[in-house]
Amino acid sequence: MTVPMSSGAASRRRLRVVRGRSRPRGGSRRSNTAPRPFGGWITPWLYLAPALVVLGGLLAYPVYQLGLISLFHFTQAQVSGGEPTTFKGFGNYAELFADDQFWQVLLATLLFAAACVVSTLAVGCALAVLLTRVRAVPRLALMLAGLGAWATPAVTGSTVWLFLFDADFGPVNRVLGLGDHAWTYGRYSAFFLVLLEVVWCSFPFVMVTVYAGIRAVPAEVLEAAALDGASQWRIWRSVLAPMLRPILVVVTIQSVIWDFKIFTQIYVMTGGGGIAGQNLVLNVYAYQKAFASSQYSLGAAIGVVMLLILLSVTLVYLRLLRRQGEEL
Repeated sequence: MTVPMSSGAASRRRLRVVRGRSRPRGGSRRSNTAPRPFGGWITPWLYLAPALVVLGGLLAYPVYQLGLISLFHFTQAQVSGGEPTTFKGFGNYAELFADDQFWQVLLATLLFAAACVVSTLAVGCALAVLLTRVRAVPRLALMLAGLGAWATPAVTGSTVWLFLFDADFGPVNRVLGLGDHAWTYGRYSAFFLVLLEVVWCSFPFVMVTVYAGIRAVPAEVLEAAALDGASQWRIWRSVLAPMLRPILVVVTIQSVIWDFKIFTQIYVMTGGGGIAGQNLVLNVYAYQKAFASSQYSLGAAIGVVMLLILLSVTLVYLRLLRRQGEEL
């Protein structure tokens, strides 16, 4: 007499049969990953070799020379051959760190760069969102105006902004009713004037990059957030910003590098660092030490310190993002 088999037992029996057929006859399981061909790991490096050679010549060698000069006593006397070059080790760094002006300039540079980065990101992201809300003609006009500001040389842009805020002929003082107010005489007003020029020539990069990222976001996601009653700020904070985080990482790091090593705007608009050096930043400070005072080794030491600070800030920022689970 045949005993009927329940549906659960039948399904388990079919599952065992399928599992048994999937194994090879030898009893060993085969790996699904195919072996990599010999030399496969070196192929990408061969493609990158020309670029690495160019970067090595244009970047690695100057950095090596900068670090080497910072370890010697190197002034105009050594350049002209009147005195021999002497090795100081970290003596230039000890002299630099013992200078109170260096720490004042470093603090001013960090605060000014942070203000420039935050302002540039805020203006660029706001205008990128605005580009998605206006029609084609205003969008094209705004894009052309932004690209025109971005393409303007720093010297030209700084000169134009100096004219706009000039105490005698500038239209800004007349519109605001400030009379003959001199913006470049005060420390904070001079920094504010330079900040406006830096943001003006830097926000187009953020605007165009973020706008391209927003256009890549599916429209259904934004429509669903709007139907749920989210405001424009909430959509940006909860929807767009998390999806655009890899792009925001790139523009933030670029802005930090550009604004931390700013030179032209400060040098042109404040006359080389302002009255009694009140508007000095590290790049202008290094220029004064190296070329105005002919202390090339101290200028090189400032350059090395700037390089280490930028590398540290970038690595810390990327490490924090990796801890949050971001793929970069």
